[in-house]
Amino acid sequence: MARTFEIRETFYLDGEPFQILSGSIHYFRIVPQYWRDRLEKLKAMGLNTVETYIPWNIHEPKKGQFNFEGIADVAEFVRLAEELGLYVILRPSPYICAEWEFGGLPGWLLAEDGMQVRSSSPAFLEQVKEYYKVLLPILKPLQITEGGNVILMQVENEYGYFADDKAYLETMRDLFRQGGITVPLITSDEPKDESIMGGQVEGALPTGNFGSKTRERFEVLKKFTQGGPLMCAEFWVGWFDHWGNGGHMTGNLEQSAQDLEDMIRLGHVNIYMFIGGTNFGFMNGSNYYSQLSPDVTSYDYDAVLTEAGDLTEKFYRYQDIIRRVTGETARKGLPVPIPKKAYGRAEVKRKVGLMQSLPGLSAPVNSLQPQSMERLGQSYGYILYTSPVRNERRLEKIRLWDANDRANIFLGEERLLNLYDHELEAEHMLDKAAKEGEEIRILVENMGRVNFGPRMNGQRKGIDGCVQINGHMHTGWKQYTLPLDNLDRLDFAAGYTPGMPAFYEFELMVEEPADTFVELEGWGKGCVFLNGFNLGRFWEIGPQKRLYVPGPLLKKGNNQFIVFETEGKTSGEICFYDEPDVG
Repeated sequence: MARTFEIRETFYLDGEPFQILSGSIHYFRIVPQYWRDRLEKLKAMGLNTVETYIPWNIHEPKKGQFNFEGIADVAEFVRLAEELGLYVILRPSPYICAEWEFGGLPGWLLAEDGMQVRSSSPAFLEQVKEYYKVLLPILKPLQITEGGNVILMQVENEYGYFADDKAYLETMRDLFRQGGITVPLITSDEPKDESIMGGQVEGALPTGNFGSKTRERFEVLKKFTQGGPLMCAEFWVGWFDHWGNGGHMTGNLEQSAQDLEDMIRLGHVNIYMFIGGTNFGFMNGSNYYSQLSPDVTSYDYDAVLTEAGDLTEKFYRYQDIIRRVTGETARKGLPVPIPKKAYGRAEVKRKVGLMQSLPGLSAPVNSLQPQSMERLGQSYGYILYTSPVRNERRLEKIRLWDANDRANIFLGEERLLNLYDHELEAEHMLDKAAKEGEEIRILVENMGRVNFGPRMNGQRKGIDGCVQINGHMHTGWKQYTLPLDNLDRLDFAAGYTPGMPAFYEFELMVEEPADTFVELEGWGKGCVFLNGFNLGRFWEIGPQKRLYVPGPLLKKGNNQFIVFETEGKTSGEICFYDEPDVG
């Protein structure tokens, strides 16, 4: 039965005032088997609504190829919330930020020269329109106005931080309406005059994103809501970690508790994050101010629940505030705790080098100059460039032009350089004898595209310019795309060279599958696969030292772990614990 949700001086559900008490859960950061558990805990804390982004790159990983199954089944997530009596806020704008790879935009957009994302550029809007032709029909029947439980949708995300292209915002709004979206629309921006003015659009309620000073922020917001409700669409209760930041980021519980109480008394709130979850695979985003700062695999965020779904002190404090301020009685009890196990250690069973594995993993593409991942139809992972020495008898200096993000450079089987971020912009001195026909090999890793700010249009990965050796452009390259989505093709009998990038296989016998955490002490940098599923990246610099392994990914009996390591640093074993090491 169709119902109504309206914006007046407050929100109205079926003609009655309704206070939004929401928490963020990103379905794409949690295995589907645990969606119910996380939603039940959200409801038990006293919340009545769940909010989620919808990342374009998960649903259209390749142009024209759509995925709405498994961890990408957003409709099933929404229906499950409805079954539990929860309302839903969807944020399906093309861009989500969310510390997610490229802010949710698909990497293949960058294959086209001159692409201007998040703008009224016809090239960008054409792709958005094609995506919305598939997405919006899926979302339309989930609306409360169609008998579902979705009460709000967001037009764009923090656009006032990014630009002031009103034609773009108006187009986004119009695409929603033309696609049958009838629930109220919102925008969300930093509660500063300039940001809100840049990000607002007629027909959508402005909301604020912030983590403190509620009363002050709401006063700013009040100037733009035209007497409508005040809402914090992202109440930041923690923060995210990036590699090398020195330790796990945490929020101030006393401060956030007071801010939450103020929000409930004065308006409406969406807690960001109720549970952060995990950046599985290569889907972490990056920030870039003075330097590249890729986010770690864990998106724990110091949220209300831990990455693995455990209750925190924050949960009980917030639960008490909600009950006290709203007068709500206790909700349904909590689900049974999810078991965790320490499975001990596993030793390397087999290993094979990357160079020896190339015939099974990738077909080479030849070109005069190197090409970026995107130009070769690749979005995530690694790419290898190889070329023989011809005229150079000594390698004296090398420079990579238009390269991102991290490069391991080899001559044959000898590692010459590891270059990262700003190091890729400079020429580097070498003093290495070279023989004709010896292979120059450059392995480049996409560390996660920038998800915020003007650098987004410059996020091609790999090498998009040229390789200069001894001052001249070295031409004639073979390029091997390595998204590492086909490791079933590995031949562990193909050979192995110590110190070179390689794959290492482990077996873990499991009698009772349970959540666990895998630690790679003594390993350098790379990623881990469990039964073909990419658990995410590791890096010895921390702060994250253990990767979360959800129990549903394990099976009873033998489980295959494959570690891909690029630095030539290995310990020969991995260990499984029943708790994280948050750094």
